[in-house]
Amino acid sequence: MPQLIFGLTWLLIATRFIWPLELPLTVKIVMAVLVLVALQFHRWSELSSGSVFSPEFPRPVVALFNWAFGAIVLLMLLQLLLDAGLLVGALIHGRFVGAPDGVRYGMAGLAAVAAAIGVQQAMRVPPLRDVEVGIPGLPRQFDGYTILQLTDLHISRLFPASWARAVVERSNKLGVDLIAITGDLIDGTLDARRADIEPLRDLRATDGVYVISGNHEYIFGYSTWMAHFAALGLLSLENRLVVLERDGGRLVIAGMTDQASRRRGHPVRDLAAVLEGAPRGAPVVLLDHQPSDARHAAKSGVALQLSGHTHGGLIWGLDRLAARANAGFVSGRYDVDGMTLYVNNGTALWPGFALRLGRPSELTRITLRQAGPA
Repeated sequence: MPQLIFGLTWLLIATRFIWPLELPLTVKIVMAVLVLVALQFHRWSELSSGSVFSPEFPRPVVALFNWAFGAIVLLMLLQLLLDAGLLVGALIHGRFVGAPDGVRYGMAGLAAVAAAIGVQQAMRVPPLRDVEVGIPGLPRQFDGYTILQLTDLHISRLFPASWARAVVERSNKLGVDLIAITGDLIDGTLDARRADIEPLRDLRATDGVYVISGNHEYIFGYSTWMAHFAALGLLSLENRLVVLERDGGRLVIAGMTDQASRRRGHPVRDLAAVLEGAPRGAPVVLLDHQPSDARHAAKSGVALQLSGHTHGGLIWGLDRLAARANAGFVSGRYDVDGMTLYVNNGTALWPGFALRLGRPSELTRITLRQAGPA
């Protein structure tokens, strides 16, 4: 299916953008070949590592492929808009009028610049985003409690050790009470990513650094990666909970395996079983990589769910497609049957389409506040 989509994209660009240009045939052929090469980025990635999810080229090459791929996708969208406009014009005036080359060059320039901005926004160390969440029944001892959510780090050739080290340094400066990493930490095997993920060993928070899996951990060896996360000092919350206590007040932090576990023979997700050990009346904060099961969590009495996975939908406007695939949840805060769901845009994103326009990456500091009688 992806190859069919990329093939149709190439056909549209070749016939509706390149062919009408007043250029020598040889130049048009070269342009069409370059577009085809860029659209095969994921195939080149698979050849480099055996997986489309882990391009193993040097970082500048991965960035360049993302720029070219993103520019072509944006140009395709602009070409579709142009063709729609030309069709409307033909219906109004009774004859078809072509667009001058200047319009097409302008579209290409706009797509190239927008893609460059999008890749830069994707690759940066994200800024801090502060979010306050009211929790009914939160003990006064936890009023002001801070959780730093990191998610979708996708540590890879595009997000290597230097980037991870900068994220760790920025995170540690915040001095939060707890760090929650909600899945998709890596893209690649342990042998390929061992050095790149090493900086996570230095993450520090008063009550610890907790981690759950995302769907990408299952692609690259779930058991191997979860064992390595533990060796780095990251505390697993896979299908279990911890009870935090402060002067008699209690707060529960629970975690789930990713939904990918259902298809791969790993421990079954069972939120009811996880919550059996929760003290009665203690608010529950749930870490679950994908947001689509949020309504089930709300029915189970969870007060706050922290998720990622969607990357915020990547591009404003097109994020509606990601929302449809995630039960309507794609970015930011939602009230789900009385439970607060926060869907993080991601600390990074998959290096196979590293483009952000209007959906920025984030380091998310969540401050819990009392919102009812304790």
